[in-house]
Amino acid sequence: MTTHDQRTDTSGAYDDTQPPQQAPAAPVQPSHEAGHETSRSSTEETLFGDADLADLRARWAGVQAAFVDDPKDCVQKADVLVSDLVDQLTTGFAHARSRLEEQWSRGEEASTEDLRLALMHYREFFERLLAV
Repeated sequence: MTTHDQRTDTSGAYDDTQPPQQAPAAPVQPSHEAGHETSRSSTEETLFGDADLADLRARWAGVQAAFVDDPKDCVQKADVLVSDLVDQLTTGFAHARSRLEEQWSRGEEASTEDLRLALMHYREFFERLLAV
C-alpha cells in the first residue's frame, strides 16, 4: 500500500491528520582515517552560526505568530524569509566549494595524498549537499 493509499479513504477524501511518511535521511558523518587530518574540514563547518540560527528561528516564529492577524502578509513574509535562507545557503555552499577547489588547484603539481584528501573533502561536501 502506498502512502497515498494510506492517506486516502475509499471515498477519495484526503486524510490530512497524518503526516506523509518519509524515510529518514541518513546523517552525514565525515570519515577520518587514523593518522590523517583531524582538524575540521571546510565541509564540516556548520551552515549558520548560533547567532544566525537564533535570528532565523526568531524571524520564523514571528512569521507564524502573525498568521491569525494577517494571513496574506504572513505568507509573504514567509516567502521572503525562505528566499533569504536559500540565498544564504547558496552563498555558503559556493564559498565552501571555492575553498575545496583552492586545496588542489594551486597551479602546482599536487601530490597523490593531496588529491586523495581533496577527493575525500569533495565526497563530504557532496553528501552534505544531498542532505540539505
